[in-house]
Amino acid sequence: MSLSIMDRVMSKKSLYASFWIISIFMVTILIYFTANLAKEVPPLPKNVVSTQGEVLYTYDDIVNGKAMFQQFDLMDYGSLLGMGAYLGPDFTTEFLHKRAEFLSEYYAQELYAKSFNSLDAMSQAAVKARVIEDVKVQTSLQENGVIYTEASARAFKANRDYLVEFLVKGDHERAWRAGIIRQDEAKLIAAFFDWSQLVASSLRPNTDDGRTWSNNWPPEPLLDQDLTFTSHFVSLVEFLLLWALTILIVFLAYEYIFNKEHQDGELAQPLRITKIFPSQEKLLKYIPIVALFVLVQMVLGGYLAHIYADPTDHFLISQDILPFNVTRALHTNVAIIWVAVGWLVGGLLIAPIVAGKDLRFPRLVDLLWVALLVVGVGGLVGIYMGAQGYMRDTWFWLGNEGRELLNLGRIWDIGLVLGLVLWFGMVYSTIRNAKGNRLLIGTIIWSAFGIATLYIAGMYPIHKIVPNFTVDDYYRWWVVHLWVELTFELFAAGVIAYLSVALGLVREKTAEKVMLFELALIMMSGTLGVGHHYWWQGLDEYWIAIGGIFSALEPLPLALLMIEAIKEQNHIKSEGGRFDFGVPFMWLAGSAFLNWFGAGFLGMVINTPTISYYSHGTYLIMPHAHVALLGAFGYISIAFIYMAARANSLAKGLEWDEKWSKIAFWLITIGVVIYALPTMIIGIEQTATAHTVGYYAARSRELLEAMSGWMWFRILPDGMMILGSFILFIDTFKKVYLAKKAA
Repeated sequence: MSLSIMDRVMSKKSLYASFWIISIFMVTILIYFTANLAKEVPPLPKNVVSTQGEVLYTYDDIVNGKAMFQQFDLMDYGSLLGMGAYLGPDFTTEFLHKRAEFLSEYYAQELYAKSFNSLDAMSQAAVKARVIEDVKVQTSLQENGVIYTEASARAFKANRDYLVEFLVKGDHERAWRAGIIRQDEAKLIAAFFDWSQLVASSLRPNTDDGRTWSNNWPPEPLLDQDLTFTSHFVSLVEFLLLWALTILIVFLAYEYIFNKEHQDGELAQPLRITKIFPSQEKLLKYIPIVALFVLVQMVLGGYLAHIYADPTDHFLISQDILPFNVTRALHTNVAIIWVAVGWLVGGLLIAPIVAGKDLRFPRLVDLLWVALLVVGVGGLVGIYMGAQGYMRDTWFWLGNEGRELLNLGRIWDIGLVLGLVLWFGMVYSTIRNAKGNRLLIGTIIWSAFGIATLYIAGMYPIHKIVPNFTVDDYYRWWVVHLWVELTFELFAAGVIAYLSVALGLVREKTAEKVMLFELALIMMSGTLGVGHHYWWQGLDEYWIAIGGIFSALEPLPLALLMIEAIKEQNHIKSEGGRFDFGVPFMWLAGSAFLNWFGAGFLGMVINTPTISYYSHGTYLIMPHAHVALLGAFGYISIAFIYMAARANSLAKGLEWDEKWSKIAFWLITIGVVIYALPTMIIGIEQTATAHTVGYYAARSRELLEAMSGWMWFRILPDGMMILGSFILFIDTFKKVYLAKKAA
C-alpha cells in the first residue's frame, strides 16, 4: 500500500502539482516580505550632530555619498557591510574599528590620563565598558537624527580625515590610485561609510537581545560584538536537515524515477542534423565571440589574482591603465555577457529544431547581434570610463553604476532587457506550436521569460539610485540570486532534460520526472534562499532562519540525471553506436558536476549562519562563486556554442575533431577545481582570524601577506584555465570558419 502511495506522490502529475503549489507559496511569501521591507531596514537619519550641536553630516550627504561610492565603483575594490570585493578593506568594519580604537584612547585619557595600551587589565575593562556605552547606549540610529557624544564626533572627524587622505591621494601599498576622487566627493563618501558603521553598531529598536541593525555583524572584540545564539541554532538545524533531505532525495530519485520498473517507453532516436535553417546559420558568428569573451574573462581573472598577491606590482598592463576595481567590474560583467550570449545561441538553435521550422523573421538574429554588440561594447566602455571619473554628469545613465555584478549604466540596462525580451519573443513565437514534448519545451520558454524580465528588479527606481543601501542591496540580490539560483536553474533544468532526451540518452518520462523534481526543489530553496544574502546588511533576524533553505539540494536531481545519461552514452559507445554530440554533452555533464560541487558542496561551506558570520566577505566565498557560475551556467553556454558548431558541421559535411575540444574542457575543469584549494585555505584562515581576533584583522593586508604562498599558488589553476580558454577560442574558430569538407 505504501509503495502505491509513493508511486502516486512521485508521479508526473503529482510532481507537476507540487511544483506549482511550492512556487505560488514561495513567491507569495517573498512578495509579502518585500511589501514590509520599509518597516525593517535601518533608517537614513535627517542629520548626525554632536552633543555640542555641530552638524557632522545630513541625509543628503549620505545619499550623495552613496552615489559617489557607486560612481567610482568602490564596491569592486573593497566592501560595505561585507558586500563587494576583497582587495581593499571592508569600509564599514574599518570605520567601526577605528572609531572603537579612537574611543578607547579618548576614554583612557579621560578616566586615567594614560594611553589605553599602558593600562592594566582591570582599567582596560573599565574603558571598554565606557566605549560600549558610548556606541551601544548613547548612540542610536533613528530617522529623526543621530546624536554623537563629543568623543564619537571626534572619532568621526578622524575617520573622515583618514578616508579623504586615502581616496584623494591614493595608497600604492593597497593598490588604490590617486587623482580620481576629489576632496568634496571623498567627504560625502565618508558620511555614507559612517552611516554603514552605525548600521553595524547601533542597537535595533524593539529587540531584547542586544542585536544591532546588522544582527551584530561584524565581529568586533573591542565592543564585545559577536554572533547570537539564534545563528548557531539555525546552523545546527540546517546541517541536520541537509543530511536527512540529501538521503531522501537520492532515495526517491533512484527508487521512483531511475528504477527500471518506473521507466516507461523507449529511448528516442538520437538527434540527427541534416540541414540547418537560415537563422541557425546566422548564429555561427556568435560562437567565436563567446569563446573570445571566455578567454578575456580568464585573462582579466589572472590579472586580478596577480594584484591580490602583490598590490604594488604591475602585471602585463599598468594599474594606472587598468586599476583593480575597473578590472574586477569588467571581469564579472564580461562573464555575464558571454554566459547570456551563449544561452541566446542555445535558445535560438533549439527553437527551430523543436518546431521543425525556421524563425518567422530570421533577420531578427542579426538585429539581436547588433543590439548585443551595442549594449556589450557600450556597457563595458561605460564601466571603464565611469569609474575613472570621465562621466561625472552622466555616470548613472552611461557609466558605471557601481553595484557589484550590476555595473551597467541604466541605458545599457534598458538595452539588455530589450535584447532579452526580443530573444524571448523569437524563441516563443517559433516554439509555441511545436508538436514535441510540451512540458520540457514549456519549461525552456517560461524560464527564458523569467530571465528576460527579472533583470528589471535591479532597475528600481529606473531614473535614480536607491537612497538606502540596504534596500538597494535587497533588490540587487533579487537579480543576482534569483537569476542564478532560480530562473537560470529553471532554464538549465529544462535544457539539460530536453537535450538528454533528444540525444537518446534518457527516456522522456524519466527526464520529465527528474526535471519536475528539480523544479520543485529550485522553487523551494532558490526563492526564499535569497535571504542568505540578507543576514548582515541591515534586514531583520528572521532572514537568518528563512535564508538557510538549502541551495545545496538543488543540483542533486540533475547530477543524478547526468550520471544516468553518461551510463547510456558509454553503453552506446560499447555497442559501437554513433553519437554525434559528444562534445556538447561533455560540457553538459561537466555543468551538472560543477553545479553540484560549486553551488551545492561549496555553497554549504559558507551558507550556514555561523560560518557566514565570520566568513562574510572573505576568500572563503570565492570558490563557491567562481565554480558555481562557471560550472552551472558557463558550461551550458559553451555546450550551446559547440552544439551549434556541431550542427553546422553535420549539415555541411565538415570535418569534426574532438581532441582539442576535450583538452580545453579538462584544462578548464581541473583548473577551476584546483582553484578552490588555495582560496579555501586562505578563506579558512581569514574566517578563523575573524572568530578569534575580529573581522578587521581578518581583512587586513598583513594576514594575506602571511598567506602569500597560497596567493601565488593560484598561478597553476589560473594558468590552466587561461590556456584552456585559449584552446577553446582557437578550436571553435577553426570549427566554424576553417573546417574542411569531410572525406
